[in-house]
Amino acid sequence: MRARPLTMLTAAAAVALVVVAACEAKVQAKAYSTPDHSASRYPAQPQQQLVELLLRAIAPPGAPDALLSGAGLSGVQERIQQATDDAAAKGATLSVALLDRATRQLVSNGNTSIIATASVSKLFIADQLLLQESQGKLTLTADDHQALDLMLRSSDDGAAERFWIQLGGDATITQVAARYGLTSTTPPSDGRWWNTISTSPDLIRYYEMLLDGTGGLPLDRAGFIVNDLARSTPTGVDGYPQRFGIPDGLYAEPVAVKQGWMCCIGANWMHLSTGVVGSDRRYIMVIESLQASDEATARETITQAVKTIFPNGRI
Repeated sequence: MRARPLTMLTAAAAVALVVVAACEAKVQAKAYSTPDHSASRYPAQPQQQLVELLLRAIAPPGAPDALLSGAGLSGVQERIQQATDDAAAKGATLSVALLDRATRQLVSNGNTSIIATASVSKLFIADQLLLQESQGKLTLTADDHQALDLMLRSSDDGAAERFWIQLGGDATITQVAARYGLTSTTPPSDGRWWNTISTSPDLIRYYEMLLDGTGGLPLDRAGFIVNDLARSTPTGVDGYPQRFGIPDGLYAEPVAVKQGWMCCIGANWMHLSTGVVGSDRRYIMVIESLQASDEATARETITQAVKTIFPNGRI
């Protein structure tokens, strides 16, 4: 996503972003309250091992209690707080959330303020596009599929703009938010997809419902999205490094990620790292940072936060 100033936020959104910077986020852990849907398998496809692992179900009905122990999150709450405090010392504000899909435990630093999604909104564009294709409302050509892959893997803005217009612009966000129950996700105030607003809880919910098929997108189409996120390229089409946050922080885990970045939210760089973690798709993570710094420093801050939370590079 090319660096663009976020000039068209609503007044309420702009105020909320300022308030975020003045507040100290506190760690919270709770049982995730959405229904516990059993994970479904995607159809087998000839793909590289990483993607095959990411597309496996995590816990079939009747899985032994040992699988659901949640031991992997031991100490995570404290380390999230440490990462939040360390980032604050550098002038950065973090929003962090991690869902264990097996135990239903959601751990966060309590910052649920609005997030400028930037290129993460391409998930919503892809979702609506593939839903309409599955319903026979449109046909995707080979060139369309190639553009969709490039949009998700390498964050191509041109493809996003093309599909955004084709789908009716703001209606894309309204319809996806309604299907997934994303109560804090709203269309951009200026009609530009990269200014779509959401929150970390909404993004966690989106990924969870995408994976279990309860957001309306058929699982085979959801598999297209996850496949592409698992093949996220080191740099975007515009040359911007895409491995900040989750990919470089959880270097010992297979991940499927969608990244977003944007300059000039006030004096801040915004970086947003989201996705699915683990060979069994067990974890969903969202981490966002706002920092008044150069872009390289801002990328390092969000990556170091993930490394602080998971010092061994895995959950």
